[in-house]
Amino acid sequence: MSFELRDAAATLELGAALAGSWPQATRACTVVHLHGELGAGKTTCVRGLLQALGAAGPVRSPTYTLVETYPTSRATCVHVDLYRLQGGSDVFELGLRDYLLPGQLLLIEWPERGGSSLPAADLEMALDYADGGRRARLLGRGEIGKRWLEDLASNSRIISYLPNLT
Repeated sequence: MSFELRDAAATLELGAALAGSWPQATRACTVVHLHGELGAGKTTCVRGLLQALGAAGPVRSPTYTLVETYPTSRATCVHVDLYRLQGGSDVFELGLRDYLLPGQLLLIEWPERGGSSLPAADLEMALDYADGGRRARLLGRGEIGKRWLEDLASNSRIISYLPNLT
């Protein structure tokens, strides 16, 4: 599934739509891997998702803190940025396994820097520059990820706001 995102507002809206369509798992943590160049919109999309889930306060990139947690009414969401990491051993030291609790949402930017030390993604998102805006490509992995994208595709709000759904 892909979307053409004309501006930051559309990227925030995609994040909000993902929040509204999230099929929160009760037996496992839901994991999202976010790929893309610097400035491609990964944190903006996460901001839209977390704000829609009711996270209080500003949502910033965890580039320097590496891990930020956001309690919401639905779950504790954990936003991770691996940009400054050198590999899997650094990921182990972050203690991400401690966040893999049922019902939680783990959002990982720059997952390619974590190698095989990361939990498998339920949803993969790639954000790229395209025609003055951005393009988001989403791929559901496993039952949770596939159901998430099915729910997203049936969301009339996202279809009307982001008409270039393919």
